[in-house]
Amino acid sequence: MNQDDVVWGIINRSFCSFKVSTKGQKFCRHEYNLTGLCSRNSCPLANSKYATIREEGGIIYLYMKTAERSCFPQNQWERVKLSRNFEKAIYQINENLLFWNNFIKQKCKQRFVRITQYLIRMRKLRLRRQKKIVPLQRKIERRTRRREEKALIAAQLDTAIEKQLIERLKQGTYGDIYNFPQSVFDKALEAEEIVDQSDDEEEEDEDGEKSDAEMELDKEVQEELEKEEEDDEEFVEDDSEEDSDGESGVVEEMPSDFELEEEEEDMEDIATTTSGPSASKLKPKKRHVEIEYEYEPTSSDLPQKVKLKK
Repeated sequence: MNQDDVVWGIINRSFCSFKVSTKGQKFCRHEYNLTGLCSRNSCPLANSKYATIREEGGIIYLYMKTAERSCFPQNQWERVKLSRNFEKAIYQINENLLFWNNFIKQKCKQRFVRITQYLIRMRKLRLRRQKKIVPLQRKIERRTRRREEKALIAAQLDTAIEKQLIERLKQGTYGDIYNFPQSVFDKALEAEEIVDQSDDEEEEDEDGEKSDAEMELDKEVQEELEKEEEDDEEFVEDDSEEDSDGESGVVEEMPSDFELEEEEEDMEDIATTTSGPSASKLKPKKRHVEIEYEYEPTSSDLPQKVKLKK
């Protein structure tokens, strides 16, 4: 007891690191203080026999200190876990603080009631839906918006410059200068490949559409060739009566070499213009030449017609 009075005299009159003095009252910031006030009865440093209530992680404990354990700072405080049931917890406090001072008993019960109340409110608030308040940092938002606008403008300029340079390179304005960045050159090549592929696909579609029309053209060409072959085979009539002199004559209808060459060239042009499997089959056929020889009729001989084919 004498030691406690000495400690309190030093704390009260001189300096204490846990003491907070105001104009009307003094407060204590020690974690084991029972009331939060700087007084002789509630000071945990100036009382060798002391008890308090603390909450750790939603669990309430009763802390007790006795003079017998004051020389062992590690084991100075004894901790007892209190039940969540209010009546059982009050019974535990009364049982552990049976022969203690009434001031400490009463303040421990009041502290236990206050802690249980704020724990109940905390549980209700946690279960209830709450709005989360998020501060708006307008300066940072403004800064990011400006940076985005500048980046968009720079990207547009880069694309425009790149297109212009590629066009100039295609036109050959730079001559033999090819020390451009490899990445930009690769991108340009990839873009051109994509365009070429799309053009090839369109051409294939057009070829598929034109195939039917080409088949019809091939049929018409074959019919015309057959008609021409039928027209080439002609017979010459007997012109003996029309001859005024009565002499025998020979009539030969043979096309000249110039006409044959022209017809062959026409056939070759038709074969080249037509595309498809039928075009290879169209070949100029050999011409049939008919020659008639006429003789003067005699008693023994009659006019004869001889056909020679070459």
